[in-house]
Amino acid sequence: MLPRIAALSDTPAIRAALSAMLIETVAHGGSVSFMHPLSSGDADAFWQDSLAAAERGERIVLGAFDGQDLIGTVTLQLKLPPNQPHRAEIAKMMTRVSHRKRGVARALLDAAEALARGHGRTMLVLDTAEDGGASSLYEGVGFQLSGIIPDYAVKPHGGLTGTMIYWKRIGEAA
Repeated sequence: MLPRIAALSDTPAIRAALSAMLIETVAHGGSVSFMHPLSSGDADAFWQDSLAAAERGERIVLGAFDGQDLIGTVTLQLKLPPNQPHRAEIAKMMTRVSHRKRGVARALLDAAEALARGHGRTMLVLDTAEDGGASSLYEGVGFQLSGIIPDYAVKPHGGLTGTMIYWKRIGEAA
């Protein structure tokens, strides 16, 4: 059964669930801009800022739910420079370890793409780690690889990884 997808707002319970997911993702090697070990305070501060940006309409933070449990998230970044009103960025795609390989990430991507279209966007971009990233997922839903930047970031447990840059046209260019 596919998860229920909903836009998230800032509540203590939502922030706690997002923070736990971020800490778990980083602990399992997920390259999502943080180093292991990630403190609960740093995770909470990140989500507080991200959800505040969502409240301002700069992004949409989506959550995937299994019943009442938050099991996945993705962010659709809408606030981009003035010369890029046609595109949005996909960021912070995470699924709880217990729910991976069950279609959660794909459901989140489908919802983010639909929201991007609803906001008049015709292009999506994203990046993922070369080591342990989700390139097969992104390619499976139609994203095209633009290229790989070597040694782009330090992995959560150390060592460098490249980043793979992807794009997907989701509408007619203006």
